[in-house]
Amino acid sequence: MKHFFRLGIILLFFACKSARVTKSHTHYIKWIAPLSLQPGDTILYIAPAGNVVEQKAYMQRADSLLRLWGYVPQYPENLYKKHFTFGGTDTERFKDLQQALDNPNIKAIWCARGGYGSVRIIDNLDFSKFYKHPKWLIGFSDITVLHSLLHQNGFQSAHAIMPISLTHPNTERKQAIQSLKDFLSGKDLHYVIPTDSLNIQGKANGVLVGGNLSLLVSLLGSKYQIDTDGKILFLEDVGEYTYSYDRMLFALKNAGYFDNLKGLIVGGMSVKKDDDFIGETVKQLILKHVKDKKYPVIFNFPAGHIVDNRTLIFGREASIKVNKNTSEFFQKGN
Repeated sequence: MKHFFRLGIILLFFACKSARVTKSHTHYIKWIAPLSLQPGDTILYIAPAGNVVEQKAYMQRADSLLRLWGYVPQYPENLYKKHFTFGGTDTERFKDLQQALDNPNIKAIWCARGGYGSVRIIDNLDFSKFYKHPKWLIGFSDITVLHSLLHQNGFQSAHAIMPISLTHPNTERKQAIQSLKDFLSGKDLHYVIPTDSLNIQGKANGVLVGGNLSLLVSLLGSKYQIDTDGKILFLEDVGEYTYSYDRMLFALKNAGYFDNLKGLIVGGMSVKKDDDFIGETVKQLILKHVKDKKYPVIFNFPAGHIVDNRTLIFGREASIKVNKNTSEFFQKGN
């Protein structure tokens, strides 16, 4: 009897030990997609990071777009608050985000801008009501933190332009705006672009993950760190020195981000003006880590801190085809 008791304790020990090291994201085979929007649905703005200036025209332009598409824009209590660089205090920004997650009448949350600060307000968020009434979260840059949070909780989200992207009218933004409209209504996302000379050819299918490189690095070692195994990784960033890119890419490499990918998509990756600190381009720095991995790589993809910032759905299966002359991206709509 004692033998079986000891055996039971040993088995329980190893079971608990195994449970402790199991990553939460491995529970998800398919990430939940909130419903596509219908005419008359409400889209709520929030500012979880930097502050939004009320006098700027970009919010009015965002309103005009949403109303043109048949949606109803809504403003939270603290959208125009300012606390130093932030869109209100941590408490105010947390309150707006929590209420947006909780409200079953809100069908999408459109982050007004990035900046810095989302990571300061996410630790105590309650998803109990969101699980019952999931909705789309839309944004990029600092919003990568929220994308990673939702991904770890089993939900899809949209990397796309934000109202601050509409600061100045620009015809080159037309396809980005159209891609947001298509996404909201549940249409397929299909982009065909010229192939960069440094692309690695091939085909791949996998769940799309990623976002801003700096933010992904900042989440390493935390419960918000994403798992890239078997997935297609998207990376973008803006205005960094090449040595900073080098350091961040080594951080991802050492964390295993590039080891078991199905494919890699690289969006905008601008550097500081007149930067030639280490004698290598960002593309060369990336290729150093992935050129022998035998999966396709797309450079100069139209997404990130660029005018033509097209919509991508994180947590959803994507397919890429990289040929000699063109590169193709596809995600099926709802």
